[in-house]
Amino acid sequence: MLNITLLGINYSPETTGIAPYMTDLAEELSARGHNVDVITGFPHYPAWEIDPGYTGRSIDEDINGVHVHRRRHFVPSPPNALGRIKMELSFGARSITSKWGTPDVIVCTSPALLATAMSLGRARMTPRRPAIGIWVHDLYGQGVVETGAMSGRSARATARLEAAVMKSADGLAVVHDRFVDHVIDQFGVSPADVTVVRNWTHVAPIAVGDIAAARARFGWAPDETVVLHTGNMGVKQGLENVVEAARLADAQKLPIRFVLVGDGNQRPALESAGAGIDRLDFVRPLDDEAFRTAMVSADILLVNEAPGIVGMAVPSKLTSYFSSGTAILAATDVESTTADEIRASGAGVVVPSGSPAGLLAAALELAGNATKSAQLGQAGLDYCAASVGKTASIDTCEQWIRELAARRGKTPYSVPTSTITKKAVDAR
Repeated sequence: MLNITLLGINYSPETTGIAPYMTDLAEELSARGHNVDVITGFPHYPAWEIDPGYTGRSIDEDINGVHVHRRRHFVPSPPNALGRIKMELSFGARSITSKWGTPDVIVCTSPALLATAMSLGRARMTPRRPAIGIWVHDLYGQGVVETGAMSGRSARATARLEAAVMKSADGLAVVHDRFVDHVIDQFGVSPADVTVVRNWTHVAPIAVGDIAAARARFGWAPDETVVLHTGNMGVKQGLENVVEAARLADAQKLPIRFVLVGDGNQRPALESAGAGIDRLDFVRPLDDEAFRTAMVSADILLVNEAPGIVGMAVPSKLTSYFSSGTAILAATDVESTTADEIRASGAGVVVPSGSPAGLLAAALELAGNATKSAQLGQAGLDYCAASVGKTASIDTCEQWIRELAARRGKTPYSVPTSTITKKAVDAR
């Protein structure tokens, strides 16, 4: 077994984005006999405010066999570029001043890039330094350009920093095959230093015996087509497209409803823009059972991305969507990583981003073809089983971590079980 430290700003109880993958990986590595510490932030995503249940400056917990060390950090509201920089720097400062013990391997999760850079700096100065890996979920430099957060000199500086950080690690794990060419060609990383660890399905399927009753609980009529979008409501999602599609549906009095479930920094603006639209609902984040029930009970699951979003990320919601058996509609750039994933799975249809009329037309077409919708839903289930299974992905990630340790000459050894049994709060 190995001493493994995972550093990343997102962790359970956050339920969207990177947090479920960080949590699954940490708990599964612990269950496999490794000694796992997680240094993370206070829960804040996607609401962009600290969960009121978490107080003080530091919280240390033992959760499902993982030693979790939470460190309070700045949270921007709204999360603009400057605010995100401040957040990453504050989390990085708390991370590098925490006690790390003697890890064999440190895995940094990016984003947050600046916190990763700071952690790498500390790790490299540590006597008998540990192996260092970076788990890349988003391409940071490409993301700030595609979302319009930065341009010109600042964007180029971000790309140079990202390349330097990635090249300084002992190895990278990336979440999609398309990321491989980018980190090799743009960052100058050796192909031998890159491993693909696919994001896995972290939402267990649920059997819903009475779909009509389930839909009634959500307020959905039996004779309307429900198009459900879940997760973060941010700039990257470009959900104004959905608001306008719902407005068109209202004007034509069509039997279709667009439902946006989740939270995010763009939600207030979207709610304001959507005021008075009858065929548009906003729903606060659902608990696990209700979330899974909603995905199964909807007619169509929606991925919507803003125009210009091409290669920066793979929406984490896709793995959950595949597991539901519900047809997927993706409004995205036809050359995007998201479009590639939909085509590879066979679980949905792709329409161009930024076209409310096109989105509405595609949703109506799916609604009128029950056979095709069923085929798409089954393809998602098949793809889920064959390509994005949790065990296979974590097997790959564990092997990557073992190879990182071997590069630094680290030999697995036994470590006494932690004596931490309950939450300890440091209110300094």
